Amino acid sequence: MTDINVRRINFGYFIRPASETGTGVPRVEPCLGYLVEHPDGLLLVDTGMGGDPDVDAHYRPHRIALPDALAVAGAQPDDIRHVVNCHLHFDHSGGNPSLPGRPIYTQRLELDIARTVEDHTLPWLIDSPGAVYVELDGEAEILPGVTIVPTPGHTVGHQSLVVRRGDGTVIVAGQSHDHAVGFTGDVLARRAEQDGAQEPLPFAPAWMERLLSFDPARVVFAHDNAVWTP
Repeated sequence: MTDINVRRINFGYFIRPASETGTGVPRVEPCLGYLVEHPDGLLLVDTGMGGDPDVDAHYRPHRIALPDALAVAGAQPDDIRHVVNCHLHFDHSGGNPSLPGRPIYTQRLELDIARTVEDHTLPWLIDSPGAVYVELDGEAEILPGVTIVPTPGHTVGHQSLVVRRGDGTVIVAGQSHDHAVGFTGDVLARRAEQDGAQEPLPFAPAWMERLLSFDPARVVFAHDNAVWTP
């Protein structure tokens, strides 16, 4: 599967306020998507930041529009054939309305919450004209060599994308972890438990076992430019 490439797409950045960072100071975070160049057509993981006056006042985003972000990778919106949102918050689904008619793969639970829970996301990003959802109930291989794996935590319907290549598996983990260091921490927590380390130990999500079973060579994230490697 060496012909399946995964390329980072830069949708800009936002400024997470001090009340959300746990450090007492604001933090500037990238907003990243990933373009999967598959023989069955281009697949885009996450589509950038939507917004409204309240969102813009709170996060002060610097947006790169979907066409401009894709152009850096030599693509345009009309080239996209498949969409995967790791979850449906505004900073991951902002470009969905610009991609009508494309199948948007999401966990059924995530879509239900986005439609019914106030403040989960911006409603007009969800059921925009031409939106076509493929609702999943768990793990699914959506294209040859491309598998969606549920990774709940940040939201209960969060999912990650596994891309199997001949030279190593790439996992697009989205916001399963805010940063690569968090992924490292969970890998080591699992290892410490397997090694019989004495309690107390940190808790690693049960789905970490499934992600690591793909023997990833690289794991990439939605809000961190760092890349995890084993």
